[in-house]
Amino acid sequence: VYRLDRISRNISDFSQLIEELSRLSISFISIRENFDTSSPMGRAMMYIASVFSQLERETIAERIRDNMHELAKTGRWLGGVAPTGYTSESVKTISVDGKTKRSCKLKLIPEQAQTIAAIYDLYTASHSLSETETQLIRRNITTKNGRNFTRFSIKSILQNPVYLIADEKAYHYFTDKNAELFSDRKAFDGIHGILAYNRTLQQKGHSTVYLPIDQWIISVGQHPGIIPSDQWIYTQTLLEQPRSHPAGVSRGNSALLSGLLFCVCGSPMYPKTSNRILSNGASAFYYICKQKDKSKQTLCCIRNINGNSLDASVLNEIASLVSDMVCFSELLQKSKPRYQSRKDQAQHTLDALCKERALVLDKTNTLIDSLASFQDSSALSSIKNRIEQLHTQSEELNQRIQAVQASFARSTLSPHRFDELRRLYSSFSCCMHQMNTMQKRSALQILSQKIIWDGQYAHLFLQGSNELS
Repeated sequence: VYRLDRISRNISDFSQLIEELSRLSISFISIRENFDTSSPMGRAMMYIASVFSQLERETIAERIRDNMHELAKTGRWLGGVAPTGYTSESVKTISVDGKTKRSCKLKLIPEQAQTIAAIYDLYTASHSLSETETQLIRRNITTKNGRNFTRFSIKSILQNPVYLIADEKAYHYFTDKNAELFSDRKAFDGIHGILAYNRTLQQKGHSTVYLPIDQWIISVGQHPGIIPSDQWIYTQTLLEQPRSHPAGVSRGNSALLSGLLFCVCGSPMYPKTSNRILSNGASAFYYICKQKDKSKQTLCCIRNINGNSLDASVLNEIASLVSDMVCFSELLQKSKPRYQSRKDQAQHTLDALCKERALVLDKTNTLIDSLASFQDSSALSSIKNRIEQLHTQSEELNQRIQAVQASFARSTLSPHRFDELRRLYSSFSCCMHQMNTMQKRSALQILSQKIIWDGQYAHLFLQGSNELS
């Protein structure tokens, strides 16, 4: 490792790790400290350095929490993407020493607030995230980006205390849950909403972890609440109840086409089991359009397809290609120009995005260099805001570039990939009956692009070709 604190900042973990490495005769080397682990003094110095690493970690964590306490006293919005129902609004204040400070608070958007109220009403009536999702789709209630709500986005809204109206019951709820309250009891006035700090643990490369309420720092915000405390607390009680899987949804590994099969409407199709047992002992199942299922046939009414028959037909169709591999190889060869065209188009898009990102970075660096000249100017705040906007724009461009690069990688048919596909197709027929379910599914993922069901026929798109089978 480069430094000791790069491997651990916990004495107990580090000690166990060193013992395990020693047991396996593995050397531990820290480049900066250069410990001699063969001598008692070197090992002692290593553990002393570990103590200071842990102290540093705990000190940083304490400073972060102290900062959260200070923020909680003000009840201000920290910035970022505002929750549905609100928008971020800049507020200018003048301190006792005459300096102007800017902060943010949440401003209510009445139309979106009605959507939030509808989500809570639907969930408390149905006690089901899936049913709430279905009703929102049927009523054509969408997110602020114009997309359909999902069960995950609905649950996130239902768990968010920002919508809770801060009143006496809300005060007692958080007190009973041992949350840290940084607002006086009188601040729970039955008008404003709640801001919860230290609610999530976010680490780069890891999914967001929601912390228990006893680790939250609660403050009454400057924004109006939307949901009455009785309804919000009842919603939390419902969400905490254990849930079983919906009846009929296939949780086994028998379906082979999950992730490959799409309805003609563009929505994915997923398997659902029936109560019927086939002669070979397998459970009968069918594929259903996700859009159809969630909207209760409001947005799509395509008929379902027998899953057992479709899986077998796709396997047999691919296996039969071995009988005419010369023809299929020619088809693969003909598809190369189309892939080259896609490659050129993707490269053109990628070059344009990279050029735009370079311009944004130049503007950002120019503004950063000018900060020193505006230290005592009222324009300093505007410059900082502009830098933040450019940074956000740069992050969005990075995401678009990564998406184009990923698409480019998927659509490129290299000579190596061409030969690999040819070998896979030629060997699939003889190996198919010896594969287990997982192996068959993996093979289909490699050999097939997608399958589209139009209500009468299933159209199989094979890798290396856009032709329909």
